[in-house]
Amino acid sequence: MKQRLSALTFGAALLLGSAAAAQDYKAGSLTIDQPWARASVTETGAAYMTITNHGTAPDELVAAAAPVAGKVELHTHIAEGDVMRMRPVGEIDIGAGQSAMLKPGGLHIMLMDLKGPLKEGETFPLTLTFKKAGDVTVNVPVQAAGAGAPEHMGGHTK
Repeated sequence: MKQRLSALTFGAALLLGSAAAAQDYKAGSLTIDQPWARASVTETGAAYMTITNHGTAPDELVAAAAPVAGKVELHTHIAEGDVMRMRPVGEIDIGAGQSAMLKPGGLHIMLMDLKGPLKEGETFPLTLTFKKAGDVTVNVPVQAAGAGAPEHMGGHTK
C-alpha cells in the first residue's frame, strides 16, 4: 500500500510540475494558454497559442507587438484556388465561453522584419491587445523549425 501511495504521489507531482511548466496567462476573463513559436530561417516568423474566454461577453484580439519584430500582424490562411495564402485580419474573435486556437495553417500572429532569427530554446515577450481585456504580455518559447505544437504538448514533429 505504501509503494502504491508513493507512486500516486509521485505521479501527481509530475502532473503538477508539467502544469506549472506550461505557463498560462490571464487578461480579464481570458486565459492565454501555451504560447509558442517556431525557429525561423527567414525574416518572418509566427506565434501560436490558445485563447479561451471564460466570460459571458465576447472579446477580440485586436493587435500584438514584439520587440523581436519590426512589424506584427494578426493573420489567417485562406484558400485561393489550389493555393493557400496568408492574409492579415483586423481582429480575432473570442466568443463568450469559446476558444480561439492560433496554430500553423490557421489563425496566427505574424512576426515580420525580424531583428534576428528566432532560435530554438530562446523566448521572447509578446504583448497582446484585447478590445475589452486590455494588454497582457506573454513569454513565447521558440520550438524547433518544424514543430507542430508546443514541446510540452508533443512538439518537435517534423
